[in-house]
Amino acid sequence: SSDRQPPKRPLTAYFRFMKENRPVFREKNPEASSVELIKKLAGAWKELPASQKQVYEAARKTDWKKYGEQLAAYKAQLTPVQAAALKEERKKQQERRRSIRAKRELTVLGKPKRPRSALNIFLSEKFQETEGISPTAKLKKVFDAWQNLSTSQKQPYLQLAEDDKVRYENEMKSWEAKMVELGREDLVRAKKKRLKKKPTKTAKKPQAAKASLGEKKAKLKLKKSEE
Repeated sequence: SSDRQPPKRPLTAYFRFMKENRPVFREKNPEASSVELIKKLAGAWKELPASQKQVYEAARKTDWKKYGEQLAAYKAQLTPVQAAALKEERKKQQERRRSIRAKRELTVLGKPKRPRSALNIFLSEKFQETEGISPTAKLKKVFDAWQNLSTSQKQPYLQLAEDDKVRYENEMKSWEAKMVELGREDLVRAKKKRLKKKPTKTAKKPQAAKASLGEKKAKLKLKKSEE
């Protein structure tokens, strides 16, 4: 069996520049926050002449070649089970990276925020004013308060959630039309999802179902944070 760790992927030219220059920029800007520092470094990279960027790119290529050799050597001494586990882990990492990139892209493209549930609206409204030792204790307190509300007391929040759903649908329609214009039909919701909205007689039942689903999620969140 192998106790050796797989070799680390080499840094991109940009991240190599960031890593090398961060201490210098930190020294020059001691008051800057981490975010401000990253912005300054990103700006410096943008202004860097192509010839200097090439130096970092050449270093990346050298490291990448070395990484390929080390990875081949590492894989060669793995058992079939370990090799399969490594492959699965790599697949998960790729999916995570793809998911992060997709979320970033949607943010840049201005995708409307999903509608909030009645419970979610109540939680965000009451969380700050609730006294508690820890965020988990505060969350539990607010959740218990929600559970103790009567149906009529919950009504304003259910109405706000309903309004937010209408807001989301309207924003999504115009956003999706914009995406079609940009040739990004891949970001438009599937037709099946749109066809689901046919029943109008039982319009209130899905609302209740959604509220209970929201409560289940909040309970699960509480359970996890208490563990």
